[in-house]
Amino acid sequence: MRERKNADAPLAERCGRMASEYDRGKDAQGWRGPEVVFGLLYEFVGPGESVLDIGIGTGLGSALFHKAGLRVHGMDMSPEMLKVCEKKRMTEALKLHDLTTEPYPYAEASLDHAVCVGVLNHFEDLGPVFRETSRILRDSGVFGFIVADMRPDETPSFHVEHADSRVTMFRHGRSQIFDLMDRNAFEPLRELEFSVAGHDGRSAPFRLRAYAARRRMRGGQAGGTGTGEAR
Repeated sequence: MRERKNADAPLAERCGRMASEYDRGKDAQGWRGPEVVFGLLYEFVGPGESVLDIGIGTGLGSALFHKAGLRVHGMDMSPEMLKVCEKKRMTEALKLHDLTTEPYPYAEASLDHAVCVGVLNHFEDLGPVFRETSRILRDSGVFGFIVADMRPDETPSFHVEHADSRVTMFRHGRSQIFDLMDRNAFEPLRELEFSVAGHDGRSAPFRLRAYAARRRMRGGQAGGTGTGEAR
């Protein structure tokens, strides 16, 4: 039996090891999360507006927004992933930052929209992402994200087997997500359940749910999106 190494290694370390082959692996897996999120958000975004990709990795989650004329800002905890993303020349600015550490390196109400694609299933506590996204987005900005969906008979955590490692991931149910939205000044717009094949080609498909939410107005002030820069 082949020995598994790096079981539940730190996320940044795991991402760094796979950075050079990440895009190829996701294509082979049939990953269509970026297309799903773009489809949910396209009605609410426009050319010239800014979008923050939280956990941008190699840039897959915001590539379609870049093609649609939006200005992409990105942050990630893996320097190797950011190097791959930078070579694509599709971003305004990239920042190295741990997604579990608050505050994020952006000013309040400084960006128009945000996406988080293929990231949240790595975190049990989604509070930091929702709190910081709410703080950073301008009034009426939209947030598109994907979680591993959890049904009532399922446990929050589950394991994903790779060729030489086992990774713990986390599910989040609809009631939990709607509570996070409400507590962080978001109103739900759209959602869509979909699935993706297992990483090893043998395990059961992952059941995922994509959401689009709008940042509520701050204290009755005039909303709308603009084109200002993050600090």
